[in-house]
Amino acid sequence: MSEKFTCSVPVRFRDLDPLNHVNNAVYASYLEEARTAYIEEVLGIEIADNRFVIANLEIDYRKPITLGDDPAVALWITDLGTSSATVAYEFRVDGEAVAEAETTLVHIDPDSTKPEPFPHDLRERILEAESHLRATA
Repeated sequence: MSEKFTCSVPVRFRDLDPLNHVNNAVYASYLEEARTAYIEEVLGIEIADNRFVIANLEIDYRKPITLGDDPAVALWITDLGTSSATVAYEFRVDGEAVAEAETTLVHIDPDSTKPEPFPHDLRERILEAESHLRATA
């Protein structure tokens, strides 16, 4: 993937706090929306078959997002382990970065809910989509 995967996330009135900024907790929902789209569209995994859980979430806020803004979330995988991946995100409004985030996704066995190594075909799809990782994998 030469360009970072990007997903538009519409601001809804219910997302706003009393200052008319998108509430800080809503950013996690926007991340989820973008991550789900990436998993479905890029990795080809139906949401019902998703075996990723979030082990860590960090968000750095730079500027508020407000009603009327048209934010997008760009994301890419920065590190690929045996059963986990680090995903970086950038919130953009009119091309300007307004927040950054990072999650650690863990691939789990659905029965035991314990970490499970990525299947070979999934690892290959990730490496194909994230060509910058090939040099380090």
